[in-house]
Amino acid sequence: MARIRAYRNDAEAKVTGTARYADDYSFPGMLHMVPVYADYVSARNLAVNGAEALAQPGCIAVLTASDVPGNCRYGQIEEDYPILAEGTIRSWGDVTALVIAETREQALQAASLVKVTAEPMEPVLTIEAALDPYAPIIPEGKDSNIVVHHRLRHGDPEAVFDQCELVIEEDFHTQVIEQAYMEPESCVCVPRHDGVLEIYGSMQHPFSTRRFVSSFLDEPFSAIEVYTIPMGGGFGGKDDNAAAVCARAALGARITGRPVKLTYNREWSVRETYKRHPYRMHYKMGFSSEGKIEAVETTMYADSGAYLSVTPWVTWRSTAQCCGPYGVEHVKADVYGVATNNVFRGAMRGFGAPQVNFAVEQLIDIGAHRLGIHPLGMRRMNMVKQNGETVTGQILDKHTVSLEEVMNSVVHHIGYRKKYEQCSRGTSDNDELYGIGLSVSYRGSSLGAEGMDYCSCVINGQHDGSILLETGIHENGQGSESVMMLILAEELGIDRKRIRYRRSSTSTIPDSGTTVATRGTIMGGSSVVVAAQKLKELISSHIAQRLKCSSDEVTFHDDKIWGLTYDNSLTWEEAMKELYLQRVAPYAFGTYQGPDVSWDDTTGQGDAYFTYVYSCQCAEVMVHKHTGKIRVTNVVAGHDVGKAINRAMVLGQMYGGITQGIGMTLMEQVQEAGGKITNLNLGTYRIPRSTDIPEMEGIIIEHYDPLSLTGAKGIGEPAIELIAPAIANAVYHATGIRCTSLPLKIRPEDLS
Repeated sequence: MARIRAYRNDAEAKVTGTARYADDYSFPGMLHMVPVYADYVSARNLAVNGAEALAQPGCIAVLTASDVPGNCRYGQIEEDYPILAEGTIRSWGDVTALVIAETREQALQAASLVKVTAEPMEPVLTIEAALDPYAPIIPEGKDSNIVVHHRLRHGDPEAVFDQCELVIEEDFHTQVIEQAYMEPESCVCVPRHDGVLEIYGSMQHPFSTRRFVSSFLDEPFSAIEVYTIPMGGGFGGKDDNAAAVCARAALGARITGRPVKLTYNREWSVRETYKRHPYRMHYKMGFSSEGKIEAVETTMYADSGAYLSVTPWVTWRSTAQCCGPYGVEHVKADVYGVATNNVFRGAMRGFGAPQVNFAVEQLIDIGAHRLGIHPLGMRRMNMVKQNGETVTGQILDKHTVSLEEVMNSVVHHIGYRKKYEQCSRGTSDNDELYGIGLSVSYRGSSLGAEGMDYCSCVINGQHDGSILLETGIHENGQGSESVMMLILAEELGIDRKRIRYRRSSTSTIPDSGTTVATRGTIMGGSSVVVAAQKLKELISSHIAQRLKCSSDEVTFHDDKIWGLTYDNSLTWEEAMKELYLQRVAPYAFGTYQGPDVSWDDTTGQGDAYFTYVYSCQCAEVMVHKHTGKIRVTNVVAGHDVGKAINRAMVLGQMYGGITQGIGMTLMEQVQEAGGKITNLNLGTYRIPRSTDIPEMEGIIIEHYDPLSLTGAKGIGEPAIELIAPAIANAVYHATGIRCTSLPLKIRPEDLS
């Protein structure tokens, strides 16, 4: 059966507006909750007085930390994040109280009357201030504001630098970025008659949410059921905070015995939720006269904000990929996460790689320019190759290393060589300067050595020949359900219309890890293959006799189940009825564990990931001489995704990632003054408009990956992680000005 290459099972509901998101849910007797913040960035001796609020019409309760039966603090790595603040304030985003009322309007009115007092303390707001030995220690119980330190040691770079023809030292800075998803956080929690709390929320990981709620309420997992419902975007931003929103609603529902809805407005969302880590990076890179990278030393500092969240995992990826997709024999890297009193930082699409690539891919171009080597030649000489060794000591011999092929495809398609010669380099006969630039990357697929990779799948055949499918992968809006359905249809050789993706909950499928790190397709799809193989074995063993063949001769294709001849076949309807008559349930449960990885924390050596996605993006820009405005006019992206399950969605992920990356490169920046965010909505936090989007073309390159049971690897994060340096290199070739901070800014006076 021909594979369907473009499909979304939720397309009609989303296009017609019938898809129900968290705020669309309503239940009889439902109450409304709103958060209360304190106008402090750092303070102690917190006190909350809700008496005046409680006297307002419709106000049911004002909840504080004293009303929490369990642990007020939780986190994925350390339990330091306050679901409700108790005693101290560590950031402007801390929630101090929750107001519950009959209507949202009444809750808002009552919330404005809650009195919050505390003793202000001087906040620590920069990495430099946090590293001062006399600075206040922000993490409780710690002896330093350094919350994590990763090391990578490979060879001896210090001994090699003196022998290098060229040594470059450069500092790079990246900014604070808001995920800017369309749907702010929202949750409805419903107490069920059997004592279970049902949670319908906009969150990326139902199982993380269940853990937050369980700890907060001091109740077992079995008392909490979190449902998967449509989510209006997350991009990494709806894990810790979204889980905390659900925990707060659950507290209200447990105390009042009624359904409680908590829906954030944009200002609350931007104020409270974690952002992309801003990085401060110093690189020292040494080259031979031929352009070979001989040695690298780098020190990176990431502002973790007030709470740890996933800073250790983000900075670990930066460590493992500190030299980009290049094999370097001598490397020393130190990567630090540093606590401040800023709104905390966490996961965002790219997860520690966009910051590093911004530095490394510009250094490659700087080295090429100073040595008089073409940027393509410089990259070809140094990039990882088949059976080559990475900076973590990993030998790339278990999959196709296609980086050079990917780069060649993009270069040929866009005409890079000719256009590179046509760059303005600071002079032109008109008002605009033209430039072209590219960057390449390799990205470890899935969690790698930062976590455990596994996933589960359930396939449940029905009496009428239809099939229910469920996996531990969460639908974040990226189309994962559709991909799982297409994989199952291909594995069983059936019409996709037979398959219904079942709405999952934490009570129906085992925890399969978070749907992050470009792991949805590779892990979820592989679990579908395992379950499908088990189902085929079960079916074959029970219907082979009727098909007049042995069980190992049964085949599945063309929406039927076949024996050795065309005269011996069964429709799925017939086969399912046969199994039921035999009292056999056509049910299969499959689990997939990712291949082993390894990591030595003391040296930063090991097999960091079991496979990699290879990528190249090339951008063309025009820079206006009189205004300095940078306009991206064209982007061509090439990515080796292993196998494209759904080509239309692969391209959609490419274009979406590029668009987000353009925002990061040219315009997006969370503005903070005194630890308070000043651009709290999308009117003042600028993201790309349709007029900012260039022409884009995606090239899908497929090398079946033997470590993935479907051959697929992924595209979600590779699509965003390398457009910033491509644009920065293009701007340099247009203007002769090297930009080492994001967002890129060109002053008109520097162009005259």
